[in-house]
Amino acid sequence: MVSPILIAVAAFVAMEPITAGTHRWVMHGLGEFLHRSHHQRLAGRWEANDWYPVMFAALVNVALFAGFNWDGFGSLVPVAVGVTAYGACYALVHDVYIHGRLGWFEGRRIAAFERLANAHRIHHLYSAAPYGMLLPIVPVDLRDRAARTDRNPLAEV
Repeated sequence: MVSPILIAVAAFVAMEPITAGTHRWVMHGLGEFLHRSHHQRLAGRWEANDWYPVMFAALVNVALFAGFNWDGFGSLVPVAVGVTAYGACYALVHDVYIHGRLGWFEGRRIAAFERLANAHRIHHLYSAAPYGMLLPIVPVDLRDRAARTDRNPLAEV
C-alpha cells in the first residue's frame, strides 16, 4: 500500500502541470468568458474568474465524499489533501501576494514570490505563457520582449 503522505505529495506536484493545462486550454479557451474578468481592472471585490476556485473546490469535495464513503476510493482523500494544499499555495501566491486581494503583503516584497510575480506579469502582458503558477515556464522570447517594456498590467488590474 502506498503511503497517504506520498499520495498527497504526488497530487500536490501533479497539480502544477494540471493547473497550467487547465489555465491554457480551459481558461484561455472554452471558459475564457469567466477568465476574461481576471485580465481586466477589478471593478469590485469579486470577479467572474472567482468561479473557478469554487468549481475546483466542488470537485475536491466530491473526491472527499467518495474517498470517505465508498469502498475502494480511499486514496482520493490524500489526493484531495494534496490538491487542496496546492490550491492554498496558489491562492496565497496569486491572489494574495501578486494581486494583493487581501492586503497582507502591502509594501512587503518576498524574493521567492517576486520571480513568480514577474512570470505572471508576462502572462498578463501577452495573455500567453506561462500558464503555470508555482513553477512557471516562461518562453525566452516573451521574457526578452517583456524586459523591453515597463508596462505592468498587474498594477492595472
